[in-house]
Amino acid sequence: MPKSKLADCITFFDDNFMFDLRYNILKDFVDYFIICESKYNHKGIEKKKNFIFKKNFDKNKVKYFFIEKPFKEKNNDPWKNQAKQRQFLLECTDFLDKEDYIFFSDPDEIPDPNLLANFDLKTKYGIFLQKCFNFKFNLFNPYETPWEGTRVAKKKNLKSIDFMRQKIKSKNLKYKFFRFDKEKSIELFNNGGWHFNNILSPTEISTKLKTFAHTEFSSDNFSKEEIIKAKIDSYSDLFERGHKYVKVNLDNSFPYFIIKNKEKFSDWIID
Repeated sequence: MPKSKLADCITFFDDNFMFDLRYNILKDFVDYFIICESKYNHKGIEKKKNFIFKKNFDKNKVKYFFIEKPFKEKNNDPWKNQAKQRQFLLECTDFLDKEDYIFFSDPDEIPDPNLLANFDLKTKYGIFLQKCFNFKFNLFNPYETPWEGTRVAKKKNLKSIDFMRQKIKSKNLKYKFFRFDKEKSIELFNNGGWHFNNILSPTEISTKLKTFAHTEFSSDNFSKEEIIKAKIDSYSDLFERGHKYVKVNLDNSFPYFIIKNKEKFSDWIID
């Protein structure tokens, strides 16, 4: 039997920096990167095409798809628009075999490549439990660690990426056996990688808050650049939950690509 291929899949808005990081961390461990960008943000507002196909990207590995048509959801419901983009992404995997693995992550969630070598999922779904970092690569967020980030399933078992993202959760494993409405065929991968959340400038974070599905955070109370900058400088949570983040030292638990390029990433590392 041929070895199952690994496809790393994301939806894309505008963060080329994070995709470049993802590519360099995972390129020797996955067979494909599948990227789906839309001409419209999740509020249904038209945007420009942002993905940059760099010269160093392997054209045989990087598969980029662009949605030209509007989502056409009633009232432009951001959550439904997000689900539609994810479903289009799944349709873009038609070239894969039914035994191949589809990994889905938010763009800032990167699975640990050490777990991908000789990857073998023993259940229907998998969840990568990841360390969470905010604003800087080494600004640790203990409140949201472990972060239930990257999900994985074989193509034959995956009917909806949005279902896998929204309904496949570790808490399902705690439900009684008779709760047939809760999927329990789930394998958890500890030390499953990194959630590098909001490794962005205040301007970029502001744009993100104004356009992503969580519309409750689009108001000036959260999205104003000066407010965001003050929270970054004080290592404080964007959403005023009382979280204070902690600087940690870069060690071998971080991606080798970051450690090797500390000078290149100096703006995103706290000394």
